[in-house]
Amino acid sequence: MQGKKAPQFTLPDQKGKKHALKDYLGQKVLLYFYPKDLTPGCTIEAQNFRDNLKQLEKYHVQVLGVSCDTVDMHDKFACKHDLNFPLLADVEKKVVEKYGVWTEKSMYGKKYMGIQRDSFLIDEKGKILKHYVKVNPQKHVTEVLKDLMS
Repeated sequence: MQGKKAPQFTLPDQKGKKHALKDYLGQKVLLYFYPKDLTPGCTIEAQNFRDNLKQLEKYHVQVLGVSCDTVDMHDKFACKHDLNFPLLADVEKKVVEKYGVWTEKSMYGKKYMGIQRDSFLIDEKGKILKHYVKVNPQKHVTEVLKDLMS
């Protein structure tokens, strides 16, 4: 997907406000997909984005988190952890499928469908600059900042 136009979408955030990717033309977007609200890895990743948001904003980056949880679950997650960026609810799984992150996973030998922890750095014109695959929730924000600095 790198170098290609990012698939368009419109999704509600934790307050029910709609966000369309096209609304962010003229700035970079870090679209990060995560499996589930209020789980350990997803909490660490979200807190790292929260704590580094000012640094990301210096590079004109808007952070948007996406999972298949509901608007209400996103609101609980955002409130509990003081998240300062939109969490988008893809309950119909249309966006996770467009971005290819709805994949077969396996835990304890049992296979199931879920979100792969990937991110997409999208440029000011809506093209994918970088696709981060199966990111480490503790190190991901550092990786993104390093790429923005280079």
